[in-house]
Amino acid sequence: MGNNHEMGLQMTPAGDPNPKQLFYEPGASWYWLLAGPAAAAAMILIEMSSHNGVGLTVPAIFLVMVSTFLGIQVKAARIHTSVELTEDALRQGTETILVREIVKVYPEAENSVRSGLPLARWQTARALGELHGVPRHRVGIGLKLTGGRTAQAWARRHRHLRDALTPLVQERVGPASDITDADDRDDDAGSPQ
Repeated sequence: MGNNHEMGLQMTPAGDPNPKQLFYEPGASWYWLLAGPAAAAAMILIEMSSHNGVGLTVPAIFLVMVSTFLGIQVKAARIHTSVELTEDALRQGTETILVREIVKVYPEAENSVRSGLPLARWQTARALGELHGVPRHRVGIGLKLTGGRTAQAWARRHRHLRDALTPLVQERVGPASDITDADDRDDDAGSPQ
């Protein structure tokens, strides 16, 4: 799990410097950096198998290049594809919305975006965060926001995020059946637009 030191100290609207974290995904693991030393070790083994002696220049270059490239990728993923839910806010990458802005969490979609089958309206809504669409290997969660807006939250462990987010919203606005309109019927049924 991440801590406030990694993400920068953020104050909640209530002024609590350490909000209770209900869900967290880091976006990527720093363990990927072990590929740099693995690449260097592979180069040493290749040099040893050639029986021409072992030079450390090429393995060192592989170590630095692979580690640097992967370090940049992991850092970017930890910024742009991390997810954090507290009692007050949902952070998706660098975008944070307050839980009080969420009016409803739509049911899980019947069809995936890649299936080619009819989609629920929320599946074509803007994904939260600054990336274009739901990041790879993540699944969208439909949200109805204040002001009639619709958006998609997302996570790898999307069911865990849904299970943590739904009670927060229902606690504030009541059961989802209390909030209905024509668009909700389409979104809940998975009908095409």
